[in-house]
Amino acid sequence: MTPLDDRDGWIWHDGEWLAWREARTHLLNHTLHYGMGCFEGVRAYAGADGTHLFRVAEHTRRLADSAHALDMALDISEAELIEAQRQCLARNGLTNAYLKPTVFFGSEGLGLRAKGLSVHVMIAAWDLGDYISPEAASIGLRALTSSWARHHVNISLCRAKTNGHYVNSMLALNTAVKAGFDEAIMLDPEGYVAEASAANVFLVRDGVLHTPEVTSCLQGITRDSVIRLAREVLGVEVQERRITRDELYTADEAFVTGTAAEILPLRELDGRRIGARAGAPPPDHPIPQDALTARLQHCYRRVTRGELGDDLQGLRHWLTPA
Repeated sequence: MTPLDDRDGWIWHDGEWLAWREARTHLLNHTLHYGMGCFEGVRAYAGADGTHLFRVAEHTRRLADSAHALDMALDISEAELIEAQRQCLARNGLTNAYLKPTVFFGSEGLGLRAKGLSVHVMIAAWDLGDYISPEAASIGLRALTSSWARHHVNISLCRAKTNGHYVNSMLALNTAVKAGFDEAIMLDPEGYVAEASAANVFLVRDGVLHTPEVTSCLQGITRDSVIRLAREVLGVEVQERRITRDELYTADEAFVTGTAAEILPLRELDGRRIGARAGAPPPDHPIPQDALTARLQHCYRRVTRGELGDDLQGLRHWLTPA
């Protein structure tokens, strides 16, 4: 795999375009040392009507909200950030891509007071390729409940997509992977299901879709998309509430959602086969096409790729032409 710093292309930085290999920041950059910064992951898709950014307005608003919550003053508008993301695709000749707008402090000084620091914004984009194998998207992931708890709402800013938060995610995921699992399910400090390492969690029980309320987990854009597709397109009841670990064990279906991952089924948690009581297929077989998970995957794929039939026309505003 080619290192990310060894490729051709252009990166947007504070309104200027830098050649990819020349995009550098100082080793005493404050965000590198203390993790105070925020970012977004945005997807672009090639569709029948050309390339478009998916829900870029919502992602960009969350980036601005995260920066504001962290007290990092931005001197650029959301409209300008969206235009920079559009240009980033064009300059790099990308159609299907992952974009990472990031806000970070400069290197004027170090220390917790963070006084007199400049605030910078960069946007890079690249071809994501297959983020997850088609087999995993069809058959599902094996997950382990993590011993690492998710943040308490009064410990950090849980709705901000903050750089430093992902140390917590990496500890959980790496522990699960070393134990032979694909993913980690993280609980909040009170023991309720929060989210996966970098994705929101859903379960299906008796035809109703359930997901943890947004307290100690990120208010995901894909999470919101799935909730709206379930309610408005498929007519499925959705409940946002506290969920216990054993509810995932006994769910008819379960899945995780994220910008890069999209919608991925969970087939097992802590050695318990999810959906066994509902007649789930064998572990090495795809989920049934009539399962709610598969139906939501199909809807999500159609809307992100711009395949908007009559049932999805009301969501056209989610697509911003590149």
